[in-house]
Amino acid sequence: MSLGPLLAAPPPIPWHAFAAFAALVTGATQLALPKGTTRHRVVGYVWAALMLVIAISSFWIQEIRLIGPFSPIHLLSILVLVTVPLAVWYAHSHKVSAHRGAMIKLYVFALIGAGIFTLLPGRIMHAVVFGQ
Repeated sequence: MSLGPLLAAPPPIPWHAFAAFAALVTGATQLALPKGTTRHRVVGYVWAALMLVIAISSFWIQEIRLIGPFSPIHLLSILVLVTVPLAVWYAHSHKVSAHRGAMIKLYVFALIGAGIFTLLPGRIMHAVVFGQ
C-alpha cells in the first residue's frame, strides 16, 4: 500500500479521496455514538460537510467521460447534494426515522458503495491499495 499514486494525482483527486476517507471514519464513529447528544450533532455536521465536499469535488474529476465530461457517478453526487441537506432538515424537524434512514443510506451507498468502485483495476485507489 502506497499513497504515492494518490499524492501524485492532480487536484481535486487527493482532496476528494482524503475527504472520503475522513467521512468513512467519521460516519462509522457517528453510527457507534449515542444519538441525540451534542457530540452527535457536532460530528454529524462534520460528516455532512465532508459529504458535500466529496460530492462537489467529484464534478472536477472527469477521468471517466460517458456523458460529456461526466460519468454516471456524477448522478450520485447530485443525489448527495440533495439528500444531505434534506437529512439535516429531517433532524431539525424531529423526523428521526427519516433522518436515520437517509443518513444510513448515504453512508452505505454513497460512501461505501461508491468507494468500492474506486478499487477497480486502472483506478488510482486500486494503485494505492494493491500497488501498480
